[in-house]
Formats: sequence, structure tokens, C-alpha cells
Amino acid sequence: MKGSFRRRGCKCKKKRCTCGAKWYYRYDIVDPTTGKRKQKEVGGFRTKAEAEEEAKRIQYELLQGTYIEEKEITFEEFAKEWLIWYENTGKVKVSTIRVRKHEISRLMDYFQYLKMKDITRKQYQEALNDLKARGYAENTIDGAHRTGRMIFKRAVELEVIKTDPTEYAIVPKVQKTVEELEREKELPKYLEKEELAHFLSIIPDHQMDIRDYPIFLTLAYTGMRAGELCALKWSDIDFEEQTISITKTYYNPRNAIKEYELLTPKTKKSKRVIDVTKDVLIELDKLRKAQKEVRMKYRKTYHNEGFVFAQLDEVNAGYPAYVKLIEIRMKRLLKIADLNPSLTPHSLRHTHTSLLAEAGVSLEQIMDRLGHTDDDTTKNIYLHITKPKKKEASHKFSELMRSLL
Repeated sequence: MKGSFRRRGCKCKKKRCTCGAKWYYRYDIVDPTTGKRKQKEVGGFRTKAEAEEEAKRIQYELLQGTYIEEKEITFEEFAKEWLIWYENTGKVKVSTIRVRKHEISRLMDYFQYLKMKDITRKQYQEALNDLKARGYAENTIDGAHRTGRMIFKRAVELEVIKTDPTEYAIVPKVQKTVEELEREKELPKYLEKEELAHFLSIIPDHQMDIRDYPIFLTLAYTGMRAGELCALKWSDIDFEEQTISITKTYYNPRNAIKEYELLTPKTKKSKRVIDVTKDVLIELDKLRKAQKEVRMKYRKTYHNEGFVFAQLDEVNAGYPAYVKLIEIRMKRLLKIADLNPSLTPHSLRHTHTSLLAEAGVSLEQIMDRLGHTDDDTTKNIYLHITKPKKKEASHKFSELMRSLL
């Protein structure tokens, strides 16, 4: 067999080693960048037989042309390189990059200074298990694992490592009690049509400024996300065709009014055109006229980017409303209306779903209006609302057949 074997560091003078020195295998490869031969060594084997088995594998790969010389790069170094590559693909949003950085930090606790090639499947699985033992939620562990899979898969593609240690890893799950499983079946909270009508009716008398009523009316009547609403510009509204185009979403994790970003929609399906009623357009037109007065008043400092729900105060005039502001105002108005104060702007999206289902709109039409390709929550609400109608249909069919028999 090509190459040589030795016990590194053995100080025993006898043929039989008693000091526990490990076996190493030394072999030659051709450096693809220089074309010159160089020596490589693998080791740490307990017996010579183990070293010989590894030697057979290496020589077979060299013969077949499948040999990969694993790099010495650490996880920390490669993760930084991967993040730059991932961002430069142009397929991910700023918010997603922020999430990936956070998830990488979880893995750093275990692999930061380890070489990529030395991380084993056992070590990787133990890291996921330890995250669970430390009390992290299943979603948090799943997110770290999802990012880990992408990093190591890319390392294999670049021939930094030969095998992917994440390949057979599983996210440890907690055995749920019957009570927890039953709670999972609960539908998200939303307003019944009478409650929605009451909520909207109290706003004009209790709103903080003229934006409140059109904001919550638009959310309730279109089912759009709060981030989509904050990003709306007047150019997105076609008053003649009675439509609103969703082409972007608002991003501002620090809630700093002047540090916002406009990103592409959540998914490809999220980019859509929503039909709206005259009731909504009338309120938006009122807001547009009032906004013109504010723009003229602060014309020298107004942030004139055409936002529909722009700030109206002198300091921030023209900058878009932010999601946290809408959440705060909704909580206040719900308390005044004596409704569940734990509801959020997203609850109005669920409310829109339930009322469309009650009105007989198909699930496909609802999903299209909401910008969903697939969503279990929407499906569950739809099935819950339409269940009585399905039973009614079954009952009518039975009555029809009985009349014929």
C-alpha cells in the first residue's frame, strides 16, 4: 500500500508499545494549484489496523479521482464567509440576514473555534440536544439547525469538507401532553362581524389623529399585513379601478421613524392587487386631502415620498407609520371598545379571513387575496367557519334522497 505508517511520539524501546501513542498514515497527493506533490498525514488511530482501513479509503478515492483535501478553516471563519455569500445572492431580505446572524450565534457556542472538517455528526446532534436542555424553544432550535444545514451544505459544495455533519441530525422534540395538543387546535383570536363593526364605530370619537380610522378600516377590509400597510404609497392606489397594489413591505426593527427600509414582499405570492370597496377609498381620499395640508404646512422639511399613512407631526412629517405604533393604538382602542386587548393588527387579517369564509368566498380566493400560497392558520379558520354550511349541505342532500325513496 502506498504511504507509510508510524506511531507518533512513541517512546517505547520495545516492539510492543505501552505508552498509548496513536497511529498515523502519511501519503502523497498532487496540489491542484501548483501541480507539485506534497505529503499529507491523518492520524489519531488507536490501532494500526484502523490506520490501514483509513489508508485503503484514501487510496481508493485517489484512484477514483474523488479525493477531497479538506480545508483547515474554522466554523467561525467559514460562517462569516458564508453569510457574505448568502447576502450577495440577492435572494434574501435584510430581515432574513438579521435572523441568520442570530441563529449562527447559537451554533458559535459549540463550534466557533473548531475546524469545519473536525465537526462530526455526533457533535452536531449533541449541540442541538444541548440547546433543548438549556430550555430553548423548538422553533429556536429548528432555526439554528436550518441555518446550520445551509452552512455545511455550502461547505460540501465548495469541497471544504467531504461529509455534511447535519445530514441525519434531528431537532429534539418535547413529548406534548394531551392538554397542550388540545390547545394547539385552538383557532387564532379574531373579531366576529358584530365586534368588528363596534370596534370601527368607536374609532372616530377616540382616535389619536385622522389616520386611525382609515388604518384599521383598510386592515379589516383588505386583510393586508401591517408591514404592507405601512409601506403603501399613493401610487399603489387606483381610485378609478378601486384596487390597491401590494408591492413592498416595511422593515424597521428598532422602530426608529427615520431609519425605515422598504423590502420586497414576504413571498412571491404576496405581491398582488386587492380589490377594495368605495367605503375604504372614500376614507383614504379624505386622508389624502388632509395630508396635502400637512405637506404644505411643513413643505420645507416634509419627507415627500408619497406614503399613504405618513406621520403628521412637524418633526417626522411624511415618514411612514411604523408597525409598533399601529399595535399601540389598536390596544388602546380595543380597551375603549371593551374588546379583547390582546388582539393585534394581524388579528384583523384573521378577522378578514373569517368574514370572507362566512360570506361564502372560496378558500382559493381568500388565499389569493391574502397573498398566501399555503397557510395552515387560514385553512383552519376557513374550515371552522364553513363547517356548519357543510353539515347543512349534507342534511339537504339526505332530505332530497328521502323524498325520492
